[in-house]
Amino acid sequence: MKFTKSIKPEEVKREWILIDAKDKLFGRLISEIATILRGKHKPYFTPHVDCGDYVVVINASKVKFSKESKLNNKYYRHTGYFGGVKEETVAKLLENNPEKLFKLATRGMLPKTKLGRNMLKKLKVYAGENHPHTAQIKGN
Repeated sequence: MKFTKSIKPEEVKREWILIDAKDKLFGRLISEIATILRGKHKPYFTPHVDCGDYVVVINASKVKFSKESKLNNKYYRHTGYFGGVKEETVAKLLENNPEKLFKLATRGMLPKTKLGRNMLKKLKVYAGENHPHTAQIKGN
């Protein structure tokens, strides 16, 4: 009888993956990023172990949206005070803080546990082309 091998956290080999977001559709890009952060693209994926890779996204401010989703989709937060619900549209977030937009959207596709929070820490997003991770990424 054969058993599926469950990988241990010490056996995980992490890589750094560079993704250029210029002229790519936002939703499809975010689902690809979440898959890489989770480690589902690896043959030894184990759900209870963080086996994903680091992801560096450049040109985040140049990502594409459909017109409807850019105006209609909203992200909510609460200040902690009564009536303190604040909302921001995707268009405003993309203009002011594209890094935050990518983190919020990716967080929604990861597990809502300590494991998911650790996976999100491996996402590095930059609005322009410059990033400080050139030493970690192979091929640069």
